[in-house]
Amino acid sequence: FGAYVALFPQLIAGPIVRYQTVEDEILNRRETWDDTVSGLKRFILGLAKKVLLANNIALVSNIVYAGDPAVYGTFFYWLAAVAYALQIYFDFSGYSDMAIGLGRMFGFHFLENFNYPYIANSITDFWRRWHISLSTWFRDYIYIPLGGSRTTKAKHIRNILIVWALTGFWHGASWNFILWGMYYGCLLLIEKFLLQNLLDKLPRAVRWMYAMVLVLIGWVIFNLTDFARMREALGMMFSFRPTDFVGVVAADSGILTALIYLPAGLLFMLPIRQKLPALPES
Repeated sequence: FGAYVALFPQLIAGPIVRYQTVEDEILNRRETWDDTVSGLKRFILGLAKKVLLANNIALVSNIVYAGDPAVYGTFFYWLAAVAYALQIYFDFSGYSDMAIGLGRMFGFHFLENFNYPYIANSITDFWRRWHISLSTWFRDYIYIPLGGSRTTKAKHIRNILIVWALTGFWHGASWNFILWGMYYGCLLLIEKFLLQNLLDKLPRAVRWMYAMVLVLIGWVIFNLTDFARMREALGMMFSFRPTDFVGVVAADSGILTALIYLPAGLLFMLPIRQKLPALPES
């Protein structure tokens, strides 16, 4: 158990690895060249997500939120929300890839933690794909012990709200994280009890747009700890203010470099690797 606690690939970031997942491999694991090569590839992929994509795309939202709203307008505030959504995805999934890759190199096989969350067609689907180990941990250790769905409707609602308040608090001791958790708790309740039948009848593209708009709003809440700035950002997104494109470049030309990485981020958030033909064996 001490070896499990000190297992450095999953100690700080990456998937929440449970003891039963690695219990047998702590005592009986075998290191192989195939696992070493596979793990090294996975680690390099995660490192590229973090260093090449997340760090560069982050500049877009940083510049916009630090600048004059009258200059950036509604267009750039939506772009900043998209950029932050990509940044945090490539951050979190990149750390998970690096942890999974390191573990594989030492003979450990951790579970997958992200499953292309930005192709989700509902908020429920998004949370089946995003930070899977965190969602399942809260389900097994908080939601089910509270009674889960096998109780009265009022207690079922209570259980969901408690789980999501704690999920927000898990991310940080700031009120915006609690608000973010409750935001998702309320959305999931609305989907579960009111919208699910309607969503099932809508075209997939419409369901995807519905989910992504709500997810982007959620990331603005998550990102901005200052409530005044949060209200300003959300207000700009829905106020249809024009953008001063010359003023954007004049304010900070570094945003042009950061914007170059956005198309790559939008492309690699999709499961394109699954569509590519396998490389021939050398």
